[in-house]
Amino acid sequence: MNESSESPRVVNLSQRLDPSSERVGELLNAVRGIASRRLQQWISNTFEHVDDALFDLAEKAENNAAQMHYFDGMREVRKRRPTVERHFLSAISRSLGELTRPLQHAPAVAAPLPGSLELSLVADNELEESLAITSMIGKNESRLARDLFAVNQRLSVICGGHRIDDSSNPVAPAILSQAFRQALHEISADMRVKLIIYKLFDRYVLSALEELYQEVNLELVRAGVLPQLRHEVLRSPGGKAATAAAIATATGQTAAAGVATVDETGDIPIDLLQTLHALFSARRGQAGGAGGGGAMQTTSGPLPSANELLGALSVLQSQIASAGPLPQAMPDDAAALSREVLQLKSQLLSQIGALRGERSSHVATIDEDTIDLVGMLFEFILEDRNLPAPMQVLLARLQIPYLKAAILDRKMFAHRQHPARRLLDGLAEQAKGWSEESDRDRRLFDKVKGIVEQLLHDFDDDIGIFDRLLVDLQQFQDVNKRRSELAEQRVAESTRGREKLELARRLAAREIIDRIGEQKLPPLVHGVLVRAWANHLVLTVLRQGEASPEFKAALRFVDSFIASTRPARDADSRQALRQLLPGIERSLRLGLANVAFQENDIERLLAQLHAYYRQQLGEKVEPSELPPVEEDTAMLAIPDSIQPVVDREAQADETLDDDPVMVSPDSPEWHQVQALQPGTWLEFCLVDEPMARAKLSWISPMSGRYLFVNRRGLKVADYTPQALAVLIADGHARVLAANALFDRAMSAIVGRLKQPDDSLATDSE
Repeated sequence: MNESSESPRVVNLSQRLDPSSERVGELLNAVRGIASRRLQQWISNTFEHVDDALFDLAEKAENNAAQMHYFDGMREVRKRRPTVERHFLSAISRSLGELTRPLQHAPAVAAPLPGSLELSLVADNELEESLAITSMIGKNESRLARDLFAVNQRLSVICGGHRIDDSSNPVAPAILSQAFRQALHEISADMRVKLIIYKLFDRYVLSALEELYQEVNLELVRAGVLPQLRHEVLRSPGGKAATAAAIATATGQTAAAGVATVDETGDIPIDLLQTLHALFSARRGQAGGAGGGGAMQTTSGPLPSANELLGALSVLQSQIASAGPLPQAMPDDAAALSREVLQLKSQLLSQIGALRGERSSHVATIDEDTIDLVGMLFEFILEDRNLPAPMQVLLARLQIPYLKAAILDRKMFAHRQHPARRLLDGLAEQAKGWSEESDRDRRLFDKVKGIVEQLLHDFDDDIGIFDRLLVDLQQFQDVNKRRSELAEQRVAESTRGREKLELARRLAAREIIDRIGEQKLPPLVHGVLVRAWANHLVLTVLRQGEASPEFKAALRFVDSFIASTRPARDADSRQALRQLLPGIERSLRLGLANVAFQENDIERLLAQLHAYYRQQLGEKVEPSELPPVEEDTAMLAIPDSIQPVVDREAQADETLDDDPVMVSPDSPEWHQVQALQPGTWLEFCLVDEPMARAKLSWISPMSGRYLFVNRRGLKVADYTPQALAVLIADGHARVLAANALFDRAMSAIVGRLKQPDDSLATDSE
């Protein structure tokens, strides 16, 4: 068959094109056009969904602060979106144009030389961002391997044979992700917002790359570039690590990160087991260079299989299950805790040897990493001050079951939704609020103990047990949550009622005392005002409000009642007094009835007032008609009078002014108190009182006081912000961490491994 002028010319890898040729420019322009068109559509689609995702999260936010983070993120994204899209598309287009100039175009990512790993300290946000990107890249490189391999080979041909691979191809997941990360620097949003954007970028850009690669391959095949190329991916043993190391270099880290999969919730996972592999390897390398080296790597021989490891762990697990409770561990005894972890390594090797009938002293590196990581997780649990000591020891018994779970399913460290991880987080969350005082019936302690014992006795190789126990724990939690919420609601309502009453009393007291001023009132009138009428004012404020006509009318009575005590020495003043009296009597009858005075007591009081006013008007009054002073006091003594409130308020103000222990509004403790949200747990260690753990239940909008309850919803204490800040500053109160145990542990482990002087301990026996 004759080849027409439009038929593609077959080219193989040995027939490299001249990078400067016109044909190469045309082919690269075609690739760039395909990439630009599709990426522009996909990146636009990504940002179209960002707004909806952030709005949904804002609606479901647990508090106002979190809601504002999402709303602020929405505004920032809307404002910066055009710039981000432009920078991203320009970076990819520019990289495609520079493929033919390798001397000027440095690779976007490069793998570090063997043995040259430097463990740089990065901020938590950078680490979280880098790990999220690494996970996206690893997942999509694995999924797209066939089509991406073909694109790499064909681009290598048209670029003169210069090697193009996953780490240098501008349309590969690695470069696209890093270009998007650079473009996203234009957005100054909370990391939670950025992680949502990355998730959507993964969903709407990276997940669609197969279409782009197929179109590019088809276009280049039509142009005659490797039309007979077989879609095979050549993998080297270190391929995964090399890719991960390249990504880490691009993100400012040199620690290799591995491939992670997205869990069923769609959350971007953090595959810490694979990520920490480089940290463990580097630390062991440092120990080996110093003449160290772990016993688990010292001899040759067949490596134990996963089944052998699980069998040996099952034997050790049965021994732990029947050995009774662990001894009390001291959180500060780090050396002793490290020895316990190393002892498990040694016991595991001995048990494997016993099962084999021969001594075994090494396991695969990935298995050793898993053993070390689980060991460090449980060291953290024994050191975590967020957990009460009895709960620490109880949870520490789960080390072997969790090591088995990690060997059976290494995704445990990658997925926040993994049942084993959720179960441990759930147990720790329940344990955080535990105290002997709040758990006198031991319901919570026995539930945690029961779950621990079930895992020790029943867990063999069925990961489903974690799901079942998680459901059991959640049911227990739901029942107790409903009980505690009802109790908590009653406590809050009671406290709110008392505060309203207290504020109403103070308002009534101030109004009356301000009107009396320096005047010396007759005992009868003074007693009516500061007792019976003050209570009437309090009830009126509570029922009708401070701005109500009823409250204003009650205050006008106070003015009239005080005015009625002024001497009536002439005809005009006596006439004025006579005009006041009917209104005074009418108001007094209504007011006294409002505070539950009996009718005969009201008539008796009015009779005494009539005698007093007759005397004021110059009429003759028999002494027997005037009440004794002690009778005035006895008759008018109503419970909860307002005068003690005024006295207490004055004393409190004096105490506050004279108190030398004050916390500045600029202090960290004051800012910490101001940042507290309902639901936060604190530990209180007050002098001569047992340790108590309490949850911030409610912040009074009236007084600003912080109400704390225990896990049963019963009131523990309430403090003013200043008093609480003083307790924190003095070390008598401590805010407990709100994030999950697993997340705290992983952050702590990463930090520990990056410390140059804190080398990973190994068994030297």
